[in-house]
Amino acid sequence: MMGGRGPRQAVIAALALPLLAGALGCRSYLVRVSVVNRTGEAANLIEVDYPEASFGIDSLPPGGVYHYRLQLQDEGPVAVEYTGADRHQHKATGPTLEENQEGTLEIDLLPGGKVEFHPELTTGR
Repeated sequence: MMGGRGPRQAVIAALALPLLAGALGCRSYLVRVSVVNRTGEAANLIEVDYPEASFGIDSLPPGGVYHYRLQLQDEGPVAVEYTGADRHQHKATGPTLEENQEGTLEIDLLPGGKVEFHPELTTGR
């Protein structure tokens, strides 16, 4: 019989695990993405694809900004597709992203279906 030491040891282990993980250097590398609508009109059905995943936005009004955080699990290009007020689909491919990058990526939707990508990313190891 353990004499009550089992639950105490479990609590100590549960409290020590996050400290141990931090000491061993476990961390998440996050990229903060901002999609900015600078078209002057509403942008709809926005899809942002990045390596191994994607996210979507139903609608973004003129001047609207949508923030999203992602963690890269692979390497590949970022791409955006959206429908403009003219009901035409616009597509653009941006920079190649890599696993363990962190920082910011601004995606500016511009008039005429143009898109600019502004990455400020570093690679952590």
